[in-house]
Amino acid sequence: MYTFDEILIKTRSGDGGRGCVSFRREKYIPRGGPDGGDGGNGGDAIIRTNKRLHTLKDYSSRKYFRAQNGQPGAGKKRSGKNGKDVVIEVPLGTIVHDYATNEIIADLTQENQEVAILSGGKGGKGNRHFATSTNRAPRMAQPGEPGQEIELRLSLKYLADIGLIGLPNAGKSTLLSRLTMARPRVDGYPFTTLTPNLGIITFDDGETLTIADIPGLIEGASDGRGLGYRFLKHIERTKLLLHLIDITFVPQGDPLEDYHTVSRELRKFDSSLDQKERMVLINKIDTCAEGRRDVGLLKKALHGLGEEVVPVSALTGEGLDVLREALSRRFFDAETGAEKGPIKKGTA
Repeated sequence: MYTFDEILIKTRSGDGGRGCVSFRREKYIPRGGPDGGDGGNGGDAIIRTNKRLHTLKDYSSRKYFRAQNGQPGAGKKRSGKNGKDVVIEVPLGTIVHDYATNEIIADLTQENQEVAILSGGKGGKGNRHFATSTNRAPRMAQPGEPGQEIELRLSLKYLADIGLIGLPNAGKSTLLSRLTMARPRVDGYPFTTLTPNLGIITFDDGETLTIADIPGLIEGASDGRGLGYRFLKHIERTKLLLHLIDITFVPQGDPLEDYHTVSRELRKFDSSLDQKERMVLINKIDTCAEGRRDVGLLKKALHGLGEEVVPVSALTGEGLDVLREALSRRFFDAETGAEKGPIKKGTA
């Protein structure tokens, strides 16, 4: 099944133009000789990143991309025009696979980065190239090389700075909408987020961070329960994980049951994800004390695991200023504005 973050397309480079068979004919110049021009080269097939794009859904309806053919040569040694390249624009973080072999052709992570997937066919030579001392009037020219075609699988892995993780209904989408201008779907039941959402946090000094809301994990995701691991690839490149814990969650025994459930699923998908730098947000602290866990005890238990903890209410905005300050401290130097990156686990 192919979605907005994984798509199949075909692309073809242009054919080379044919060479021309022509002879110079001018008054008072007998036997002017061959003057057929060369055909133009076919256009290349190119993939280029565009930072304004965030998904591959534009290609859900358009599946075929072809470069322009080279123009044929003409008399008087005039060469044909080269065909225009076809440029396929994709978001940063797109991985280009050869669908037939599953080989990775390119991993595009830089702005305006481009890679020529297929070269256009070369234009054919005109008959002037084939004149010899024994054949001064050749009536042959090359037809031009055909273009190439390939089927590609484009797979997107977000280049977000921060990834939001947690059980379904932990409040990730609400938090994203409060921190950024993103407007994901928010409802009072699990699995309202069926695809990742992106937003940009802008700080007072103009610095920005990109944040990705990943659909909720549940126990057994490795076996395909819920939405499975389908979207976890989008946090493989993040620098920091914001792990939301719902204060109203009722554990069966372990007070950190929801925290450990998500951690186990991360390890099953990729052990390196569970080692990624993390900050834990205890969400929904605006709810009444009855029927919820104790914030102080949760903070103490999480501090024992080396986690930095910030209690927040994504709904009312309580604690979000503290969260923004903590993110700014982790990523940026207050004096120079230089990016520092997340601090090491257990040093908070």
